[in-house]
Amino acid sequence: MFGVNSCAVIFIYIYIYIYMSITTGDNGRLCNQIIRNLSLSILAEKYDLYVEYCNYDNINNKLGIDLFVGNNKYDKTIRINNNNYMNYFDNYIKNEANFDFMGDYFQSEEITTILHNNLINKKKNIIDKNPYKEQYKHNNDIFIHIRLGDATRFNVGIEYYIHCINLLDYDNIYIGSDDFNHELIREIKKLYPKVIFIKKNPIETIQFGSTCKNIILSHGSFSAVIGYLGFFSNVYFMNKTPAEKWCDLFMLMNKGFIPIDLK
Repeated sequence: MFGVNSCAVIFIYIYIYIYMSITTGDNGRLCNQIIRNLSLSILAEKYDLYVEYCNYDNINNKLGIDLFVGNNKYDKTIRINNNNYMNYFDNYIKNEANFDFMGDYFQSEEITTILHNNLINKKKNIIDKNPYKEQYKHNNDIFIHIRLGDATRFNVGIEYYIHCINLLDYDNIYIGSDDFNHELIREIKKLYPKVIFIKKNPIETIQFGSTCKNIILSHGSFSAVIGYLGFFSNVYFMNKTPAEKWCDLFMLMNKGFIPIDLK
């Protein structure tokens, strides 16, 4: 059976879960958390919910993405997911429950379009928090995010990146990635020797990349967030769902981004 310490931990978790809306670090890393937290924040503002967000300091304070914290705590909790989110968003439902957002990713086209519009409407704080803000609208550069690491098999392929680069006039090419030693990146470096690798932490990578005039995305939530914060950028994405399902291409659709179709 559980020891005293285990029981205390379980009791604390249950108490928190029942009496407030909360997100945790489970079910995804930084940008999954950004999308989930912002999805919750929008409903929390509508229903005046008290929320404790995971990764609050990085998302709210460093990135400048406002996460709403209201007043209401309840003695019951209901689960919100992709299927019922829009009902709570579109309608005013009499609510007397905390919201549990941990069972889904909220990456449908409809929800992420709401998030994207929210970020545009609240862009001033995001821009003010960006240490590279002087670069906004003052460069002719390309930033490429190349997702590899644990998602290497889902990468959209070197032909897409080369195609996008060759479409553009530019001064500098920057690459952000989680594996700068991968053969795909080495090959791009051979073709474009002046490529500059951006080896920053995830928050600074997002902030730097989002200031570049042209942003070339991979699939996935990290790329999507860079695109969402590229308020003054031309943003490109590969308009093809990977053969092996990984993430929703919907995150990138109908956001004003430029789809690239390769034959």
